[in-house]
Amino acid sequence: QVHVRESGGGLVQAGASLRLSCAASGPTFRSGNTAWFRLAPGKEREFVAGRRWTDSSSRYGVSVDGRFTISADYTQNSAFLLMNSVKLEDTAVYYCAVASRDLVWSDYDRPGAYDYWGQGTQVTVSS
Repeated sequence: QVHVRESGGGLVQAGASLRLSCAASGPTFRSGNTAWFRLAPGKEREFVAGRRWTDSSSRYGVSVDGRFTISADYTQNSAFLLMNSVKLEDTAVYYCAVASRDLVWSDYDRPGAYDYWGQGTQVTVSS
C-alpha cells in the first residue's frame, strides 16, 4: 500500500508564494506520474499540474500555467508544487495524486488515471 501525504498549505496573501509538498511511501518519483489537483467550494475538481518523471514532461492547468511549477526531490522521496503570484481564486484543497506507471500526455489531467491520493491540504488566499 502506498501512502501519499500533502503538507505546506495555509493562509497566504494574494501575490505571495507558497510551496506544497507531497511525500509518498513507495514511489520514488523516478518513474510514473505525479499530479496536483484542487477542489474549491462549489466547483469541480480541477487539474493543476502533472509531471512524468522518466522524461520530465510537465503539463499545467490553464489557470496556473506560468505561475505554478511541479518538481521533485528524489532524495526526500517528495514532489512539490511551487505556487507563485497566488490569486484569490487559488483558494482550494490541494491533492497530490500518484500514478505508478507512465501516463500519456492526454491522461495527465484525468483523475481516474492515478492510483494513489493524499488527503489534501488547504490553501487559503487572502486579499
